[in-house]
Amino acid sequence: MSESLPTDTTGDDLANSLRAIADGSPLVQHLTNEVTMNDVANLTLHWDALPVMADSPGDAGEMANGASAILLNTGQVPETKVEAMHEAAETAAERDVPIILDPVGVGATPTREGVAEELLEAVDFSVIKGNYGEISALAGVEAEVKGVESVGEYEEIEDAAQSLAESTGATVVTSGVEDVVATANGAVRLSVGHEMLGEVVGTGCMLGATIASFRGALEDAETAAVHGTLAFGIAGELAAEMPHEGPASYRTNFHDAVAGFSATQAAELDLAGRVERVA
Repeated sequence: MSESLPTDTTGDDLANSLRAIADGSPLVQHLTNEVTMNDVANLTLHWDALPVMADSPGDAGEMANGASAILLNTGQVPETKVEAMHEAAETAAERDVPIILDPVGVGATPTREGVAEELLEAVDFSVIKGNYGEISALAGVEAEVKGVESVGEYEEIEDAAQSLAESTGATVVTSGVEDVVATANGAVRLSVGHEMLGEVVGTGCMLGATIASFRGALEDAETAAVHGTLAFGIAGELAAEMPHEGPASYRTNFHDAVAGFSATQAAELDLAGRVERVA
């Protein structure tokens, strides 16, 4: 783990991270929900990583033996999937494979909160990624989550993210109007993305897959979190520039934007002002 978050990221830095994914073809194992599974798998592939959706007891632990990163998504929490999550995490810990948590819907029901609490007690997560409400709920501060959506005001979200990072040792990515990436030592705000991302079901899950893809190729969790979130947001902006009639065509544009987001294109980006230290 590095000592600080990368606040001076350049287009060349982001290009190097994209090349690392393309060169390494990391296998990213997803234990996720069925609602967004296809989008998550495709987006992982579009980032040049390899997706696998091994999420049943037995198979999950066996597949983790070959994974470069593992994403646990609590969008659906039947007992067998939760069992498989713990099984995959145990194997990953033995092999020092980074594990990413996407606590979907935590704060909405006691069941999801219980699943997340058990995972946090049992697993050392490399990155935790959630929306403002989910991260606030995990941090133990007031939050309002309806279904899987964050509602309400979160004026101190940077403090909540940093508190969760301090208590878990993970790098925390908080997605919202502006994204926040935090460690126990500080936090940065990322000014990227487009409002249309909020009109498509599953973009939060796809951000989790993006961060897992970057983490599977990069040794540093903070760099993977910042670069993955930057790349995701920029792809969202590029998708909005393509012709679209509404959310459905924008969703297609977004997948195409990610698939076409090359290292050469990234190297030409001016990222000045896109990452700002806030804590």
